[in-house]
Amino acid sequence: MKGLNKVTLIGNLGSDPRIQNLDGGIKVAKCSIATTESFKDPYGQYHNITDWHSIVMWRGLAELAEKYLHKGSLIYLEGKLKNRTFEDKDGQKRTVTEIIAESFLMLDKVNS
Repeated sequence: MKGLNKVTLIGNLGSDPRIQNLDGGIKVAKCSIATTESFKDPYGQYHNITDWHSIVMWRGLAELAEKYLHKGSLIYLEGKLKNRTFEDKDGQKRTVTEIIAESFLMLDKVNS
């Protein structure tokens, strides 16, 4: 049986996308997206919980992100989870979980 690795988020960018140009003209954009969940506790008080997600966009998506996305942009994003392990500057092994974007839609209202 095949597995499924699918992530769907609606959230706001925490900063402008950071753009890198790699060898061979490959472009990559990295940013974070905040998603907020709201709930009411048993005492009637409302609470918000915000989670931050690391996003990586490659090639054409990176070009679109560079051109159109900025801090605060509201987007709908689809992608997949990817774990990456690296060694930090102190020689410690670190693992990060990133969302590799497959598509996004800009949800900001456009002023006419």
